[in-house]
Amino acid sequence: MKIEMGESLILSWLRHIKECQIVQTNWKPSSKWELKGIEQIEKLKILSEERFKQLYQYDLYKGSSSVFQIIAQAEVDVIGIGFDNDEIKVHAVDVAFHESGLNYGSREETVARVIKKCLRTAMCTFGYLGLTAGTIVFASPKINPAVYADLEKILPEIENVLKEAEMDFQVRIICNEDFKSKILEPVVDILDDVADTSELFMRSLQMYNLFADKRTRFTGMSRKPKIVDNRTESIEKMTGADNFNEMKIGAIVRTELRKLLEDGMVSDVEIQLMQTKEYSKETFDIQYPLLMPSEGTNGLHPARYYSVPITVHGKKYFLCSEWFEVPTNNDRPYLLKWLALHFER
Repeated sequence: MKIEMGESLILSWLRHIKECQIVQTNWKPSSKWELKGIEQIEKLKILSEERFKQLYQYDLYKGSSSVFQIIAQAEVDVIGIGFDNDEIKVHAVDVAFHESGLNYGSREETVARVIKKCLRTAMCTFGYLGLTAGTIVFASPKINPAVYADLEKILPEIENVLKEAEMDFQVRIICNEDFKSKILEPVVDILDDVADTSELFMRSLQMYNLFADKRTRFTGMSRKPKIVDNRTESIEKMTGADNFNEMKIGAIVRTELRKLLEDGMVSDVEIQLMQTKEYSKETFDIQYPLLMPSEGTNGLHPARYYSVPITVHGKKYFLCSEWFEVPTNNDRPYLLKWLALHFER
């Protein structure tokens, strides 16, 4: 099975940043599966066909008379399913990488193809997985401004027809600078933490890094000064977490917090405090010391700490892995507040 580099990047993003426990590339429904909820899918097909023809003159399905014909063509580039507090969350992503900008023909044809991909993905997710909610993403590192403007204008209408068909999917376009900051950079940030030969995008960068000098290595640390500058301009924006919205709290800890500690941006005094349960509880609302010295552990990480130690001011520590963001125990605002105050300094 052929896997494109963009698909491999999205696989790593869903697995490590969105924390989906099940991720599959090139997901295609089997002809042996029973398609359920056909009436709702038919309703979605008719509504979308008429709405986009009437409002925007887009011919979405080009004469396909049945939903079975439409779904027979379906293939989701990467699908991820996460299980979080008894809730199932699905992320279905199509990714397109055209060096000169997304192009499926004319501007109108390109927009119509993206709309059709999103709606067809919703039909499959609903009909075969039985899910009425989730996130459908079309991702591309480069979409020309005119095409993106059309897509942005049409997004609310896509969600409208989904709601009218009793499906509550969120539809997103992630492209250009957002693709870089929300998908590419968070994955590169964790490059040194992942050793999985199936993740081709990350393995290719890791191979390059074997022969690169410090100046040209791929590493999240190399972009840190730029991010610090941007975030100190607006602490409120940073804690509003435009970028962090993509990341669960564990991913923020493993990337942003870890990088700050390893970059030596936290004082020795605070590092000492982070090794106490009291300070860690008061500051981060966690139940264990944020840092535990690796000295004397024979390299074995203790329970409730990440397995790979970090180096802070020349010493190795294990970083606490017990973080929660549920209504009854939400550590997220504490962590973001600390990050904001730290950047502010």
